[in-house]
Amino acid sequence: MPGTRSKFSRSCNPTQSLPEKDSSVGIQKPARRTYIALGSNVGDRIGNIEGACRELTAAGITVLRTSALYETQPMYVVDQDPFINGVCEVNAGEYTPLKLLQLVKSIEKRLGRQKTVEKGPRNIDLDILLHESHVYDDPDLSIPHKAMLEREFVLRPLCDLIPQGTLPPGQKVGTFHEHLAALPRSSTPLSPVTPFHPSLQPLAPLVPTRPTHLMAILNLTPDSFSDGGVHPSNPTSLLPIVRSFTSAGATILDIGGQSTRPHASEVSVHEEILRVLPTIQLIRSLPEFDNLAISIDTYRAAVAIAAISAGANIINDVSAGTMDPDMLPTAARLGATIILMHMRGTPLTMTTLTSYPHGIIPTIASELLDRVRAAEAAGIFRWRIMLDPGIGFAKNHGQNLEILRRLGELREYDELKGFPWVVGASRKGFIGRITGVKEASERAWGTATTVAAAVQGGADVVRVHDVSEMGQVAKVADAIWRVSGG
Repeated sequence: MPGTRSKFSRSCNPTQSLPEKDSSVGIQKPARRTYIALGSNVGDRIGNIEGACRELTAAGITVLRTSALYETQPMYVVDQDPFINGVCEVNAGEYTPLKLLQLVKSIEKRLGRQKTVEKGPRNIDLDILLHESHVYDDPDLSIPHKAMLEREFVLRPLCDLIPQGTLPPGQKVGTFHEHLAALPRSSTPLSPVTPFHPSLQPLAPLVPTRPTHLMAILNLTPDSFSDGGVHPSNPTSLLPIVRSFTSAGATILDIGGQSTRPHASEVSVHEEILRVLPTIQLIRSLPEFDNLAISIDTYRAAVAIAAISAGANIINDVSAGTMDPDMLPTAARLGATIILMHMRGTPLTMTTLTSYPHGIIPTIASELLDRVRAAEAAGIFRWRIMLDPGIGFAKNHGQNLEILRRLGELREYDELKGFPWVVGASRKGFIGRITGVKEASERAWGTATTVAAAVQGGADVVRVHDVSEMGQVAKVADAIWRVSGG
């Protein structure tokens, strides 16, 4: 490269770029796969990282996938706040390494980075780790990044993307997973983090002492299986109910305007929005609920847009984006956290789709992983995804029980480890079948056992109707199972 003392060579290894189709001419062109480390420990750390990803996109860099985000202790200069770290895999397009370096430095500057202490606090830090399978040596830039193999905060998220990747030939041998395993163990194991409300601590699924969050159900429908027509349609009349939920410990309020019970009929998008929007707007207008996350229970993109615009934080889609092709791209555009639930078919057909010849747990894992990949392809950041095994949705009696019995295995399934899990078994039919309690609203005792099982299995959120009672169950279950080393 003229004017620089650089060495630029290329070799082949598992991180080599794959061809990407140029639809304008109908031919294949190489996708220039680059891996960029993301870090922040000042201000809104996750917001800063997401802002940097948006800046990359605006500059013509395609963000293909993201790792999970991890909260990490500072390295080198230890007297500073913890970092949030991640890695993104991008198609750098026509950017050369030095041009890409110039771009990331300009993004850091636009986002307000001020370098005062070497390796000290920073609101955003972008480092180029790998550029295809090139080796690049320049006074201003070295690729592969010289310090990447000594940093758990780099290798851990990089292994979310390319665990079997290696450095180019001539560099240190071994896969990135092997290099990670060779590092000294952290005193505090790293956990992915998932934001779900600006003023609440992110979910940390791999922290053994984490609390179980309560998601309170507020169905504004006349035909939900358990509480259809129970709640008043006047939003002001709902406030005492919402207050009772928060006083009992609920951190998430799941609001729904379309029943998803078996064989439920659909209402119009307009009607669904009319049912939920006034309540969301009222709750968001009251400071007493500033620390309450709102989830919109919908599989329609238009409803999600209205709800998130009114102040909801989470999209809870029982279909994981299969019932509305616009849902996943919409969630990506909104930047909202989304719950991808396992279901087959629709509420009208799901009861006929309960055959799992390869086993319920492996199949749920495989089918949910497909939805995770679809969400990532649509532009949803990995750290914005939560999962739900879908108890009662395309599952029979025995399968519901097996999910609760083996939730811990599901959480450990290859490529799903580290995602937060939501479990919603509250008042469902299999509980009534076991207990003989026909009225769904009277199934609190049976539900309590499913909540305890969910906590023992590692659920991060339990979705419940009887918030006060299940809050007590979750507290005791946490005291038993959410302990260091548990």
